[in-house]
Amino acid sequence: MILNLDLDGETPIYQQLRDQIVEAIADGVLAEGSSLPSTRVLAADFGINFHTVNKAYDLLRRQGLLQLNRKSGAVVTPAAADPRFSEEWAAKARTLLAEAVAKGMPADEVLATCRSVLDSFGSAPPEDTP
Repeated sequence: MILNLDLDGETPIYQQLRDQIVEAIADGVLAEGSSLPSTRVLAADFGINFHTVNKAYDLLRRQGLLQLNRKSGAVVTPAAADPRFSEEWAAKARTLLAEAVAKGMPADEVLATCRSVLDSFGSAPPEDTP
């Protein structure tokens, strides 16, 4: 797994780490049971504070995507259905879509972008066609 961080960007580094790990899971690069580098190793690789990596890992743990263990480290957890996730995700999607509408993106372009991004993930479900 290759991570690219923008250390001078506006997005906090822990959020960049979290987002890229989520994308790696969705892409199938990180499968269930995959181990991630320790917080200290990953921090040293990027020259960042290990607490920053720890914050990203803890966020992923709270979101049910990682298990953290002193012996095995950070490990990708099996996908599990969480009824609350659907509601939380819909709220985030609503805000993101509202931003696109507010910026004047046509609906067909918004939908095409959503489909393109979804299709880019290896494990994405097939599109329902009537």
